[in-house]
Amino acid sequence: MTTLNNKKVAILTDNGFEEIELTSPKKALEEAGAVVDIISLQDVVKGWDHDHWSIELPVTINLREASPEDYDALMIPGGVINPDQMRNHKEYVNFAQHFLEEGKPLAAICHGPQLLIETGMLGGREMTSYPSIQTDIKNAGASWHDEEVVVDNGLVTSRSPKDLEAFNTKMIEEIAEGRHASTGAFTHHAETE
Repeated sequence: MTTLNNKKVAILTDNGFEEIELTSPKKALEEAGAVVDIISLQDVVKGWDHDHWSIELPVTINLREASPEDYDALMIPGGVINPDQMRNHKEYVNFAQHFLEEGKPLAAICHGPQLLIETGMLGGREMTSYPSIQTDIKNAGASWHDEEVVVDNGLVTSRSPKDLEAFNTKMIEEIAEGRHASTGAFTHHAETE
């Protein structure tokens, strides 16, 4: 099993994250040995479970006090509400943009890539997402693929909770590899069952 000892991972979220899309990757990261911080403009974030509000989780560090330089990787959970909240706040966009600029591993699932659209840095990337936002991803300049996980130079994306096993595995592999080149040719390799 790949280990992430001495790796620090930020989970960037707001209210309305899809519960399993935060709790499953967080558990996988911690089991691999990573230190995981939940970062938000809120003090406590409230999850969403299919069609109703669910768990509340304490925020480790308020986004206004967090520095992306302190983290080796970023994970963005989906949910319909969460990314839409985040993309309206420059603090979230700027935090996520750091990982794209620096070639640090970044994993986003479901609607999570909506936040990345706001960075203006998706041109030429290979990605997937929840199918309903594929046009947004394409309009941002990325190539969209209907696959359980797409990896492009440290950027890991998946479609929905049903892809969590593949998403978690690839996210951990990419974080273990560390920084990728932040510019240049991008490669696409996805695995499907």
